[in-house]
Amino acid sequence: MTSQNTNSNLSFDGLFDETRFVARHLGSGANDQAEMLKAVGYDDMDSFIADTVPEAVRMNRELDLPKAMSEHNALAKLRGMADDIKVNKSYIGQGYSPVRMPAVIQRNVLENPGWYTAYTPYQAEISQGRLEALLNFQQVCIDLTGLELAGASLLDEATAAAEGMAMAKRVSKSKSNQFFVDERIYPQTLDVIRTRAKYFGWEVVVGDFETAKSGDFFGAIFQYVGREGDVVDLTEVISAVKENKTYALVVSDIMSLVLLKSPAAIGADVALGSTQRFGIPMGFGGPHAAYFAFSDKAKRSAPGRIIGVSKDAQGNTALRMALQTREQHIRREKANSNICTSQVLLANLAGMYAVYHGPEGLKRIATRIHAMATAFSDAIKAAGGELSVIHDQIFDTVLVDCGSERLATQIYENAENVGYNLWREGDSKLSVSFSEISNSADFETLTQLFTNKAEALPSEAKVSLNDAVLRTDAILTHPVFNSHHTEHEMLRYLKKLEDKDLAMNRSMISLGSCTMKLNATSEMLPITWNEFANVHPFAPQDQVTGYVAMIESLQEQLKAITGFDDISMQPNSGASGEYAGLLAIRRYHESLGQTNRDVCLIPKSAHGTNPATAQMMGMKVVVIATDENGNVDVEDLKAKCEEHSENLGALMITYPSTHGVFEAGIRDICALIHSHGGQVYMDGANMNAQVGIMQPAEVGADVLHMNLHKTFCIPHGGGGPGMGPIGMKAHLAPFKANHSVAPVFNATQDTTAVSAAPYGSASILPISWMYITMMGRDGLLQATKTALLNANYVASQLQDDYPVLYTGKNGRVAHECIIDIRPLKEETGITEADIAKRLMDYGFHAPTMSFPVAGTLMIEPTESEAKHELDRFISALKSIKQEALKVKEGTDGWTADNNPLVNAPHTAFVITSEEWNYPYSRDTAAFPLDYIRQHKFWPTVGRIDDAYGDKNLMCSCPSIENYM
Repeated sequence: MTSQNTNSNLSFDGLFDETRFVARHLGSGANDQAEMLKAVGYDDMDSFIADTVPEAVRMNRELDLPKAMSEHNALAKLRGMADDIKVNKSYIGQGYSPVRMPAVIQRNVLENPGWYTAYTPYQAEISQGRLEALLNFQQVCIDLTGLELAGASLLDEATAAAEGMAMAKRVSKSKSNQFFVDERIYPQTLDVIRTRAKYFGWEVVVGDFETAKSGDFFGAIFQYVGREGDVVDLTEVISAVKENKTYALVVSDIMSLVLLKSPAAIGADVALGSTQRFGIPMGFGGPHAAYFAFSDKAKRSAPGRIIGVSKDAQGNTALRMALQTREQHIRREKANSNICTSQVLLANLAGMYAVYHGPEGLKRIATRIHAMATAFSDAIKAAGGELSVIHDQIFDTVLVDCGSERLATQIYENAENVGYNLWREGDSKLSVSFSEISNSADFETLTQLFTNKAEALPSEAKVSLNDAVLRTDAILTHPVFNSHHTEHEMLRYLKKLEDKDLAMNRSMISLGSCTMKLNATSEMLPITWNEFANVHPFAPQDQVTGYVAMIESLQEQLKAITGFDDISMQPNSGASGEYAGLLAIRRYHESLGQTNRDVCLIPKSAHGTNPATAQMMGMKVVVIATDENGNVDVEDLKAKCEEHSENLGALMITYPSTHGVFEAGIRDICALIHSHGGQVYMDGANMNAQVGIMQPAEVGADVLHMNLHKTFCIPHGGGGPGMGPIGMKAHLAPFKANHSVAPVFNATQDTTAVSAAPYGSASILPISWMYITMMGRDGLLQATKTALLNANYVASQLQDDYPVLYTGKNGRVAHECIIDIRPLKEETGITEADIAKRLMDYGFHAPTMSFPVAGTLMIEPTESEAKHELDRFISALKSIKQEALKVKEGTDGWTADNNPLVNAPHTAFVITSEEWNYPYSRDTAAFPLDYIRQHKFWPTVGRIDDAYGDKNLMCSCPSIENYM
């Protein structure tokens, strides 16, 4: 008998429904989208897209990608690749070590969207938690290096060294054009230094200490613990080079500085290195936060971000990013660096590792590592025979001369067979680097491998370093590093900081050009899998076939999406991608004998990183005007192309434009550049408006960087990590970055690197792989269409209150819209900053403020926000407009200097204080709309005094009382 409920139209395809993730990623369903289309003036999505995206750029065919895959099937497919990764115990060293991330930090920071979905702390009042965590990180770096100031992280050790070289040139009193590099430095660091130096026109001289002392250099960089593991007192050589007006930089293993005399104590002007050893997994190369410490007098020349202590409107201690006028988005080609993304999440993890362990815990770990290396060295010396130890003064690494290539090979292969990776240094030498996770069983195995006799770890731990190199000063004395050593206390401290910040788990973050969308949990899960987290970037190739397969699969996905012939996965930020893209262009011109092609055309509206990157590549920046609609002024472009035709190297252009508009003439623009012998670099910041609709390679771009932390769902992490791989046409592909230690597949042998690791921050690549796999061909197209619809819906709902500054020829915007605050400011005195701060009272992070046009807000709602969330945001901005008009009219006694906008944000402290000297109610201040009562977010500080923070620069942890 057949059930009456049977539906003959049901299918198992529908019941299994591999596309369910697409619906979870997109904020609005069909009904809401129909309402939004109607509000924008359309009956269907196709006609809306036809009016929004110029026909000239649309590809009008499906992406060459598979259909969507369910979350569990995508994870299973990725698990299959992970199973092809062999995770040996790593004793390779070379700048990367196995670690133990404390579980309370892994669960409550790394895996917590309250930490990883936050944005760069430009709105400091609602970023106090991660700013405090970054201040802790800076304090760790200051304490361990002994220098006066430290930044809030750079991208990796190698790029930090290159940034240090550039800083040395800025501040050095020497007129030399030569930069000295210690021959003991890691090869990957030298690789990146050479890349950077070439296009600045500097000569890199690699040599020993005598070369350093006798030469004329603007800067010199020394490795404190050499790549062979040797510890050398650098005091004499640093003193000698400084007498020659040479700026002295020291690269230091952060863990070694727990025991070793600080770089400041031996005379260093700058100390830098990786903080990977402070609880950050190796991750096949990254992401890892680099530290960069320097003297107070050099603060305005330092690269990257600095967190400083200031005060708020009520006089309370408040934190902010200090000295922002140094940054690329303001100074453009005159900036100290093109750094945009730093490694905030990783810096927070490293800082919290120090908070968790405290000074005594760190000393115990560092001493254990050193004592095990010392014991192993003693065992090798005692064994005698063919074996000998090369260096007596070591921290964690023992270099053993095996006496013959035959014996070295035998030990190396035997070690690999029993699950241990060693480092091969030349034909007959093997290096063994001990780490935090090394134990007594490892010690027995390693001694067995080298001496044919398993030695037990001696009961007494010995420190073999000379007193002359050991530090005697106290470290990490601030209470924050001595107060949270029970799990309860650590857990509560992390939660307290998290609650101070507004992240994506609370409300939408509508930052234009920053693409703050869903970072799905299923995308995030694999980054902590053992296979992806704990592999050394220089592990033998036959152990990482699954890792390479995942990376190559992602490359193929990105090729299909962009239309490019090759992808370089090495750049570990968007700015690094810009640099790598221009690098490929410059190398291409050089291959044709056209070294003169060094003019870079950049539209006035471009991101600040663009001119800064061009300057770093030794190019002359020529600015192209924009027309009244925000598009490239084609007549000005033609004139500049004619003027610079002989020397034209590249055009850097963002598409859709930085003004949030699809320029119909992009094909003609690209053709014009090519006709003058130049190449087109397309900035991929706005690529989320392209996917599935157009391909940058097909419209004429030669190279494009892709912000995986924007379009492809790697979370921003409070300001990093990021990844910026580049797509290239076939003629540029041979000029992508290679790597001197672990060669990149299909790269030209002699091309140097742009990042420390061959595949950049490889451990976060599974996030983008998962996103593309689960969205599939059709889902990616839906995401783009929905992002365009959401932006146009917001623009249509706000245009009566705030003029929309730029639109395309049919009155449509792309994936973001710019609302002009200048008329309101002229009418009422209320500024874009007042609106940004007042939005905090409404529970929202402000849109991008005063970029790319001063006095505006750029809004990007993304595809992941539901209509009801968009409506909530719209209602907040409409309400703020009415508040501004009340200020104009002086209604209810609201004056220009005393109203809820200029006094925003309102903290719980202000709302509950006994005194209330405002002409509006506490209710108006805290709950201006009814929805806010349901889920109130309280900023923890009032409006911050930026000028005070810069005039009274303090970049270390204040006393606990200051936070009370």
